Amino acid sequence: MPPSFNLPFVLSVAGAFLTSSVVAYIYIWPAVRAMHRYDALRLLATFHAFRFLGMNFMVTGFVSSELSSDFATRVGWGDLIAAVLALVSMAALSFRWSIAVPIVWVFNIWGTLDLLNAYYMGVTKIQDPGLFGAGIYIPALYVPLLLVSHVLVFMILAGAGSAEKTP
Repeated sequence: MPPSFNLPFVLSVAGAFLTSSVVAYIYIWPAVRAMHRYDALRLLATFHAFRFLGMNFMVTGFVSSELSSDFATRVGWGDLIAAVLALVSMAALSFRWSIAVPIVWVFNIWGTLDLLNAYYMGVTKIQDPGLFGAGIYIPALYVPLLLVSHVLVFMILAGAGSAEKTP
């Protein structure tokens, strides 16, 4: 039997993806593509430095005690690693390290795969999004914002429309 889904939650996530994409297209992309490459990448990485919030899935009372501890642990530690990689990327870009762009690639690939894995695990292992408790805003709002910003980072890394390719 395929996993069931909660239509209001799915519509909330879809709405957040749509809205995040529209806002990124209209406001964020024109601004970051006009910036120097390193500055644009650093700005987008800054948003991901707050991914330590995913650690809250492991906090008793923040989510339901019925939420899979395996899911909570994977999401929490995956997000913490992404936050650390974002901070390292910010430092590398700020100090113009020669390996800054490869570090950003690692951060962006890890961060994207971590979020997609969390969604996959959530869809296949969590039958009731209500188990997220106070953390429901993370997959319903924050993750769509993060995924859209990862796309922007990939676009900049690929050289799509940035005003300056070098530091």
